Amino acid sequence: LDLQRALVAEPGRPHPNLEIASRYLPAGARALVGGDWFETVRLHFGRTLLVVGDVMGHGLEAAVDMNAYRSLLRDVASTDLAPHRVLRQLDALSAADDNRRPATCLIVRVDPARGLAVYASAGHLPPAVFTADGQGELLEVPVGPPLGTGVGGYESVVLPITAAQTILLYTDGLVERRGEDIDTSLSRLATLRMTTGAGVSEVVDAVCAGLDAQHAEDDVAVLAARLRPRLPS
Repeated sequence: LDLQRALVAEPGRPHPNLEIASRYLPAGARALVGGDWFETVRLHFGRTLLVVGDVMGHGLEAAVDMNAYRSLLRDVASTDLAPHRVLRQLDALSAADDNRRPATCLIVRVDPARGLAVYASAGHLPPAVFTADGQGELLEVPVGPPLGTGVGGYESVVLPITAAQTILLYTDGLVERRGEDIDTSLSRLATLRMTTGAGVSEVVDAVCAGLDAQHAEDDVAVLAARLRPRLPS
């Protein structure tokens, strides 16, 4: 239980210009964590890095590797590289360790001052965005190989972000169902409808309830973020 509390801690503090909500749900009645994780890292100029990752496999070994990936991420992110270059560094460092399990990872660098979000993916499922009227959509992000393969080849995509949108990052346990095509699973997420004006925590609650995350067959990690509206000067 102590290990669980230490490894699945709340993500780091983002800049005050972002509202954050997160959720971790272990599959079934298992007490130990697996390889799912999330993190936020403060960067310069009011920017924040949002990260969700998933180490392949389950049990204590996956949890240990998960913590190693989180530690590497914090170190690499402190150099303020672009998201695709952060993934490149993580991949190279992880590939150098023969005992490290591969992992998927999705990184988003949010820049509230410029109203931009930069996305990069290492084998991870696409992020979703929900608007103020409750509509949702999946974002098209170039997908590179999982971390730890040493292959590299990551790309970033820059998309606008406003205070009316909520970015949702998640691990595959949220959407995947046994015997179901992944496109069908992702479509179920995209067609969820939020209550108009729902807060960030309410969006996370609605997504977990709408996809029955409590009864998922795999661990579920969810991280949501929204820009705080600027107060008139």
